[in-house]
Amino acid sequence: MQLFPKIPLADWVDSIVDTLTDNLEPVFDSITSGIDWFVEGIVSILGFPPALVLIAIFTILAWWSSRWPIAVFTLLGLLLIDNLGYWDPTIQTLALVLTSVIISIILGVPLGIWASQSDRVRGVITPILDFMQTMPAFVYLIPAILFFGIGMVPGIIASVIFAMPPTIRLTNLGIRQVPEDLIEASNAFGSTTKQKLFKIQLPLATPTIMAGINQSIMLSLSMVVIASLVGAPGLGADVYRAVTQIKVGIGFEAGLAIVILAIMLDRISQNIGKTKN
Repeated sequence: MQLFPKIPLADWVDSIVDTLTDNLEPVFDSITSGIDWFVEGIVSILGFPPALVLIAIFTILAWWSSRWPIAVFTLLGLLLIDNLGYWDPTIQTLALVLTSVIISIILGVPLGIWASQSDRVRGVITPILDFMQTMPAFVYLIPAILFFGIGMVPGIIASVIFAMPPTIRLTNLGIRQVPEDLIEASNAFGSTTKQKLFKIQLPLATPTIMAGINQSIMLSLSMVVIASLVGAPGLGADVYRAVTQIKVGIGFEAGLAIVILAIMLDRISQNIGKTKN
């Protein structure tokens, strides 16, 4: 027996969602159209050249950023994906991940910079980031479906919410870890806040910021299968189909393609911005 009446939290949340759905439908429709157009554009660009040409481009990028072992892995891994017949789903998955990461960077880096310049902003944004990272990812799909319908868009929105916190946190951390003597020297030379940010803090914080972006990429990839539950295309849809039909072999093939894509993106993004020895 409860000592106090149950707080109608679920009813309050449903009421807020209904209000947003009723009053902001044109906004959600515009966001849906914009994201659809952007993803389809990436798919068209990546799908235009033959598979072997795109594999060669990724291999060169991997060699330039990460040396030859990762380049060899990229070459063999992508050739295996193409051989197994998962090239088109891989392109769709890559488009979804790139869209999620680009949105995370556009929103996350400025928020991280803002948090680094103000302790008050950091104090407000930190518990919000904790909430975003600890709430089960499936929960984000429920309002996303109501706002944006079935398809790739709710999956991308859920991926952005789930994947953006590392970019914000590590942008804030990287800027705050810039040596204080460099900040004092720039102040002594009369640098403005903008000059300090763009000429000292951001360049020195780039490796840490890139580490945050790398984590956002990995979290976006982890949402691939979950996003397939609401109609998002790609490798996640193949994995989900294999699970529902209990086809172990197909599930392993699609899962292996996700692993290859994840390792490739992880190594490339880790090493971009680092000086090649």
